[in-house]
Amino acid sequence: MEADTLIKSALLALPLAFLLLSFWPGRRALAWLAPALLLALLLHWVLPTGLLAYLVSFAVFASVFALLSLGLNVHWGYTGLFNIGIAGFFALGAFTSALFTTAMPSGALALYSQQAFGLGMPFLVGVLSAAILSGVVAFLVGLPTLRLREDYLAIATIGVAELIRLVFQNERWLANGPQPLRGIPRPLYCLTDGPSCDWLPTFLHPLFAGLEPRDYPYLYLVLVSAAVVLVYLALEKALRSPWGRVLRAIREDEVSAAMVGKNVFAFKLEAFVVGAMIMGIGGAFYAHFLVSIDYGHFIPLFGTFLIWVMLMLGGSGNNKGAILGAFVIWGVWTGTAFLTDTLTPFLAAISEDLPARSPYLRYLFISLVFMAILLYRPRGLLGEEKTVSQFMENAK
Repeated sequence: MEADTLIKSALLALPLAFLLLSFWPGRRALAWLAPALLLALLLHWVLPTGLLAYLVSFAVFASVFALLSLGLNVHWGYTGLFNIGIAGFFALGAFTSALFTTAMPSGALALYSQQAFGLGMPFLVGVLSAAILSGVVAFLVGLPTLRLREDYLAIATIGVAELIRLVFQNERWLANGPQPLRGIPRPLYCLTDGPSCDWLPTFLHPLFAGLEPRDYPYLYLVLVSAAVVLVYLALEKALRSPWGRVLRAIREDEVSAAMVGKNVFAFKLEAFVVGAMIMGIGGAFYAHFLVSIDYGHFIPLFGTFLIWVMLMLGGSGNNKGAILGAFVIWGVWTGTAFLTDTLTPFLAAISEDLPARSPYLRYLFISLVFMAILLYRPRGLLGEEKTVSQFMENAK
């Protein structure tokens, strides 16, 4: 077996082990590595190289949307906060991390690319800054709205999301305005191209010697899947604690929760900030994988509606469902791209103008999926768990 195949199989085994750990956390993490490695090797033997590379990139994007779906689950699934401005926190996380990690353009590039600042900070600093700024904005939005009915939160969030998108679209000095913000660094990219990473011990260099730039999605999948699992495990711990049970009580009946002495506003504000921070982290991972972003990536239909469908399909109030729904709907979304390409000749036969509108068929298909979910599977594929108390689970 070639050395690069072993390296890629090992990298692919890590996300598979993370996934198994998140769904079956009873066993130790190392116990999942052996079956995950065998499965990764099997995939390399069975699947063509091009198809496997496509599936790895697919898993990267699905994992990013799983982070966004987990953030929405904190808002809607556990607290009942009707946030329809996900795209705003998505964009804020992406642009914030990009600005913190890129360097200021210089020379001739400065004439065509503008940005407010470029600190050239490490990737983790960019992700952390994305989470913090998203949380601060959520705090400022939640302060005046969470004391009111949920209608006002919906209006405020969609307004803020559009405001954020339009600011990044029109203010060129901030993040290159209508033009893409390019040159966003990829973490660990030095392992696949160029000089070896300076921080990496010398004895580890041969392990990654067989990797090429086209193999980078394997590395990134390890990073983003680790983020998904860490967020998932942290949420499971928090939402099964007294704090999480208070959120469920508020979702069911705010008056009853207030009558037993709970500060409803404070808990709702905490949940709103936590969910927004997770969405900001998802935006950061999205930006660093694409390398180039602009305002067009964060339109409401793509950055908000699609994530709502993911959560509804997987199961609102279930973190595993949020992850599962992200993977299934992203599969439907990418599959409809092939379907619209297939339908283009038929649309051209009807009218010459229809092929130009074929991309909008993707939203039509997703809307039909959403309607089917509401009609035939309103609880989602997994549904909400009835027992969430750690005390009750340990008593069984």
